[in-house]
Amino acid sequence: MKVTDIDIHQVTLQYDEARADELLRYHDMTQRTIYVVHTDNGLIGLGESESTEKQEVLDQYIGSNPFDWIGDETSLGLGTAMYDLMGKAAGVPVYKLFGQKYRSWVPVAAWTVSTHPDRMARAVQAFAKQGHTWMKFHLSPFQNVIDQTEAMQKVAPKGFKLHYDFTMHGTEDHMPGLLDKLSEYEIAGCFEDPLPGENIDGYIELRQRSRLPIVLHHFPTSATYEIYRRPADAYMLGHSRIGVAMQKAGLFAASESPFMLQNTGSDITRAMNVHMMAAFPSANFHFVSATSEISSERFVTAPLEPINGFIRVPEQPGLGVELDMKEVKRLEQLEPMKKPKFMIVCKYDSGATLYTRFDPNNPHFMVRPDWSRMLMPMSFVAPLKTEYWDDDGTAEFNSMMERVVRDGAVLEGSD
Repeated sequence: MKVTDIDIHQVTLQYDEARADELLRYHDMTQRTIYVVHTDNGLIGLGESESTEKQEVLDQYIGSNPFDWIGDETSLGLGTAMYDLMGKAAGVPVYKLFGQKYRSWVPVAAWTVSTHPDRMARAVQAFAKQGHTWMKFHLSPFQNVIDQTEAMQKVAPKGFKLHYDFTMHGTEDHMPGLLDKLSEYEIAGCFEDPLPGENIDGYIELRQRSRLPIVLHHFPTSATYEIYRRPADAYMLGHSRIGVAMQKAGLFAASESPFMLQNTGSDITRAMNVHMMAAFPSANFHFVSATSEISSERFVTAPLEPINGFIRVPEQPGLGVELDMKEVKRLEQLEPMKKPKFMIVCKYDSGATLYTRFDPNNPHFMVRPDWSRMLMPMSFVAPLKTEYWDDDGTAEFNSMMERVVRDGAVLEGSD
């Protein structure tokens, strides 16, 4: 069996209308590349990635046997297609290519961005209706996380939990105290990356003090020796290629450490996550794929959907999902959703107002504005209300935007 052709489909997804306003203000997650890989014996394998691999990478797969790519460390998207082909050729579901199955149902979490408390509450309701029992979001110093948590707890079904991602801190907050405060809420579930990744000593102490699980994503030595120091209760592998995930899964199993995958993408990526999580011994923490639940489009015929926070592991040969080619062709014609031109307006209880904008040189500006050298310490619990000032064509908007572009941020006192 040899790979003969790789068809590439570049599709544009649309954000779910109810959450598009806040999602468009963060980094773009609507562009996906779908790989349809053909073999000389008529099999078809599916893969998916955020952007298209370079031609020299594609050429490595042409003419090869898909089984040459067991433990692929070259491309997550094309490696997924190879595993789909291997499973179909062998007549087995993909998880069997990794080893025995440890679980038939895999835990999953929804994902969204930080926004106004009322809109966060609506996201919880929408994801709960989809069948989720966990929701992950990145905290932002432009929002008060206590206000957000209280709003979400009011509408959350019993047992629904929040996965707080602190994106390695970046604020003036005293983290043990903030985690202790959040732990008082029934909806609080776990805390990801509350400290810089290299601060393993700090994590060891914080884990001893925290009432809820600590999740570590960013490792100083790529998840190796530090695991045995027990700095966290669970671990995350983000955007890891298949072979790397396999290696780390062995380390996590040897240390009896729960872990999760966060390979973001739509339905093909979600399926691959499910198969790997099913076969890795200690992969019993909820995984995240993100795009599936925030998009209004699905390009497979039978998407894998959560039921009470779990996804059933497919038993069909390969990944267990097939393309809806009619929908793929439609999505190839869609124009990307337009990102608004806007300013972030934070109104503090003291009467001060902060004006700033999304930094085009910092894709994570909404959660880590400190990376843009704003020269102003910020907090996740500052007493503020945030508004988005969209370009309304007024002289006032243009004048303030000029100041923000020049200075990075404008802070004005009360009248």
